[in-house]
Amino acid sequence: MARAARPPVIAVMGHIDHGKSSLLDYIRKANVVAGEAGGITQHVAAYIAEHDGRFVTFLDTPGHEAFKALRTRGALAADIAILVVAADEGVMPQTLDALAAIKEAGIPFVIAITKIDKNNADIERTKTSLLEHELFLEGLGGDIAYAAISSKTGEGIPELLDLVLLAADLAEMTADTSLPATGFVLESTQDPKRGASATLIVKDGTLTTGGFVVAGDTYAPIRFIEDFRGRRTASAGPSEPARVSGFSKLPPSGAPFSIAKNKKEAETLAAENAKAFAASPERSAPTEGIVELPLVVKADVAGSVDAIVHELAKITHEHVVIRIISSGVGSVSENDIKIAHASLGTVIAFNVGTDTVARELAERDGVAILSFSIIYELSEKVAELVAARAPKISTENELGRATVLRTFSSSAKKQVLGARYVSGAFSVGARVKILRQDAEVARGSIKNLQQARADVKEVKTEGDFGTEIEARENALPGDELVAFAITES
Repeated sequence: MARAARPPVIAVMGHIDHGKSSLLDYIRKANVVAGEAGGITQHVAAYIAEHDGRFVTFLDTPGHEAFKALRTRGALAADIAILVVAADEGVMPQTLDALAAIKEAGIPFVIAITKIDKNNADIERTKTSLLEHELFLEGLGGDIAYAAISSKTGEGIPELLDLVLLAADLAEMTADTSLPATGFVLESTQDPKRGASATLIVKDGTLTTGGFVVAGDTYAPIRFIEDFRGRRTASAGPSEPARVSGFSKLPPSGAPFSIAKNKKEAETLAAENAKAFAASPERSAPTEGIVELPLVVKADVAGSVDAIVHELAKITHEHVVIRIISSGVGSVSENDIKIAHASLGTVIAFNVGTDTVARELAERDGVAILSFSIIYELSEKVAELVAARAPKISTENELGRATVLRTFSSSAKKQVLGARYVSGAFSVGARVKILRQDAEVARGSIKNLQQARADVKEVKTEGDFGTEIEARENALPGDELVAFAITES
């Protein structure tokens, strides 16, 4: 069969809260924002929409900076990108990150200036912001197509979709539906009933039941296929998202997939792919003075695990290193608690629950399980754990210095001395050390101070004074007394 035009796969990308989900919400007339913690899209998902009788597949990729890995993966799986920029804020840090992912993927893109219905929207200022970042729009000295839109009223969205389809026509994307399916693993999850499952994006050929799908070093029999609505379907053609369950283990998100005729062929392909994965180097012992924060990371989908690892890698401390001792998809299990307990670690649970047995074991063994649904809250808490784990650095600060003139009396622990003030201040209760020719002889504390035959709490003026100190070694005339304090940081 000859190759024919296929629907475009579109990645909607941009800064957090710039209206990506609202745009898709309007296009497909379904609500995804309500189901997202904090209103932030945190999983890659795929949807099919129709415009002017043509189908378009949309990938909803996260805009939060922490999900750079997912966002980049979405761009690699996409044919065209829509870069959303809010009219009330203009270009923001994650806008540039999304743009970098688009450029790295080498795909065409159009710009959607969103939220034009807001009172503080300023389209012209947003255009200037884009120009300042070398995004040259059509009509302003460049060739980047754009549309100003409102996801509340729908204004500009038909024009935006027209631009997307025009970009698709110019790209001349084709597929041969008679071929076995190939494409990408968009996301993978651990389903409690169906086991390891994956959302696939078919880029060429047709996915049908029978045979095996191979992705990375794992495979699954194609017993049934689900479309993006969760409905069973006989096949999935080019540009269509499809869900397949029953993988031998979680397939790596972003990995290309292919089809094998039988289990033996699938095992052979998976084994060949496994050879491409470099063996993990053995972990070296921490540098002296560096302590570890061991973490067990569990999340609802594999992409979230990737994103969490990416985010945690940015948390640095000169005396603490984060070590992820285990990670995976699904609820926190008894084995997770055992791993954490053995390493004196903490369990990080993202959008997942904890098994009853695991919770009871964690309570018994004193293993902390920290649950999150917002990525930046997770990051903030781990940063706190890192700071708390950091070893305390003790610093001595000199408070005062004096010269020993004579010894009036001494016992096993206490001695009464006459001294001459040199600098700083001496106070009752302060720590003190005895130096002899600049070498430390003993340490102790000041029990009493006298000046002009009267007891005083502090000596900080020039002259002679008496002091009673508690120390294991006796001071001699000519020794130095140094009052000091120790601070920890």
